[in-house]
Amino acid sequence: KHPDYAWEDRGMVIESTPTNDHNAIDSALFVDADGTPYLTWGSYWTGIKMVAADPATGKPRAGAPIRPLAKRAGKSTAIEAPFIVRREDQYYLFVSWDFCCDGADSTYKIMVGRANTVEGPYLDYKGRAMIDGGGTLVLASHDRWRGPGHNSVLQTKDGDWIAHHTYDAEHLDAQRILQVRPLYWTADGWPV
Repeated sequence: KHPDYAWEDRGMVIESTPTNDHNAIDSALFVDADGTPYLTWGSYWTGIKMVAADPATGKPRAGAPIRPLAKRAGKSTAIEAPFIVRREDQYYLFVSWDFCCDGADSTYKIMVGRANTVEGPYLDYKGRAMIDGGGTLVLASHDRWRGPGHNSVLQTKDGDWIAHHTYDAEHLDAQRILQVRPLYWTADGWPV
């Protein structure tokens, strides 16, 4: 209701077409320490993608290449929901693997890799590249909480938090619910 408020449609940011190889959903914006914004997205198809963005428009920077960051190995293409954070001198790419939306039978899980630059390559704990199917498990189902995934990370001076959706197997009528959990880091820099 403020008189200075206005909404302006600035058009398409990124899209999926029959001529490209990416599924343009689940986008997330990361702004590096130097102020450069990067857009990540991707679901299934050929995996997770990234492009440098124009800070004035939020759209892909003219001439910036679309970079592949992560995909699944083998027959499964079930990877989506990228989210990048920087901690100290490392970049962490969180993704979700497997299937999210099947109640107690959901197999969704949160995986991560880390890199020395925002553009990767992102490696898992064992040194496997995420672009070749690598990934380190952060959070998966257990008896009560089923299919955690599609996360984001909030970094604060008082500690870090991971937010994600999940199913409560004791209350499946609630459908997917939001959980916010503390995110801790091991001495060698891996999130748990």
